[in-house]
Amino acid sequence: MSEKRNRWFVNLVMALGLIAFLGLGAAPIIKGVVEAAANNPPSTPDAAQISQKSEKEQLEATAKGYEMVLQREPENKTALRGLLETRLKLNDLPGSILALEKLVKLEPQETDYAVLLAQAKQQTGDREGSAATYRQILKSQPGNIKALQGMVNLLQEQKQPETAIGLLQDTLKVAPQTNEIQPGSINIVSVQMILAEVYTNEQRYEEAIAVYDEAIKTDAKDFRPFLGKALILQRQGKGDEATKLFATATELSPPRYRDQIKQLASTPTPTPTPTATPSP
Repeated sequence: MSEKRNRWFVNLVMALGLIAFLGLGAAPIIKGVVEAAANNPPSTPDAAQISQKSEKEQLEATAKGYEMVLQREPENKTALRGLLETRLKLNDLPGSILALEKLVKLEPQETDYAVLLAQAKQQTGDREGSAATYRQILKSQPGNIKALQGMVNLLQEQKQPETAIGLLQDTLKVAPQTNEIQPGSINIVSVQMILAEVYTNEQRYEEAIAVYDEAIKTDAKDFRPFLGKALILQRQGKGDEATKLFATATELSPPRYRDQIKQLASTPTPTPTPTATPSP
């Protein structure tokens, strides 16, 4: 995608956090607003409330404007993207899903739309729809890390860790052949990081460490396996071993991550393993 399109996606993601695989989505926010309104009787509106109401009214008007354009031009991608962004800002997940479904059909090559759609469906409780969307992505792109992470998170949410582990192991099995046909299509270390994360969440630490060791053999210059293993050893009270790995992770990592790693290294309490992302 172009730089402009990437910026648009970043802003879109920040509006709701759908791509943030570990975090609160719009559904809990909407639920909280509804409950707060039920428990608190209406009072005289202050300036902030009036301003908020005015902003919402402006967003609704903007959404209607995009909808009018789409009535004339149902495949207008600019209008669809504008409607999607506006619906997300309004925390209107059902409306966002409708826009996303159209964008997925119009631009199937832009898998970020499909990932957003799967995340939105998961937030609204449509787990089957979410899983089906993830599977569709992975059918054509088995190494899509966002889809893999999303599917694994969904399976863990449904208390199906073994299914998640099987999915990741199968992906690793086909990775060499897939990468031979299409080089770089599956980032093996990133998949191993997700697998180790699942083992860690299940407190199967030795298996997680074994996967981290395999990841280090796969790419000894990637800081993430060193960091993940260090966090487990730290949790197990093996401070000296963890310290060495933290040092290696700090040395290998890009400068923007080093302060965070140093902070993790100085934290004696248990810390979650890092979420898998493509290598910097």
